[in-house]
Amino acid sequence: IALGLILYTAIGKDPTKLETARLNDPVPKFQLSSLSDQNKQLNNSVFSGEVMLLNVWATWCPSCRVEHPYLNTLSEQGVKIAGLNYKDERDAAQVWLAKLGNPYTFNIYDPEGKLGFDLGVYGAPETYIIDQHGYVRHRHVGVVDDKVWHSTLKPLIDKLEGKVVL
Repeated sequence: IALGLILYTAIGKDPTKLETARLNDPVPKFQLSSLSDQNKQLNNSVFSGEVMLLNVWATWCPSCRVEHPYLNTLSEQGVKIAGLNYKDERDAAQVWLAKLGNPYTFNIYDPEGKLGFDLGVYGAPETYIIDQHGYVRHRHVGVVDDKVWHSTLKPLIDKLEGKVVL
């Protein structure tokens, strides 16, 4: 009976739509170094003032390599993207960005995954929409591509920025 109830409640649920533990909460408090400069400390204040994407990525993540060219395109179009380099090696991540381009306004280096854990990250890539007050407004698990951008992320960002959405 118990197994039947579990299976019944799981029918029709999309396994890619994971719950967002921090939805409508501020980004967890943190103090971590910048990926590009280990002496530069970053904290929650980096998420105030404008709506942006927070992209969780790592060099060990094959899906991150797939989405990276699209993030470069979004950045070239003026989309603000913050990076969270997750459980990675600093040197490898810096080489990655030098070779593949750097779409990030800034990159938080999270080698132990502490901020990732506090955000509820399951793995990379994950992308969050952070509003101008530093609150998590959406979470996307998986690769950001043209379909995800135009059907989900862009409309939410436009709404948060007060743009007319047709």
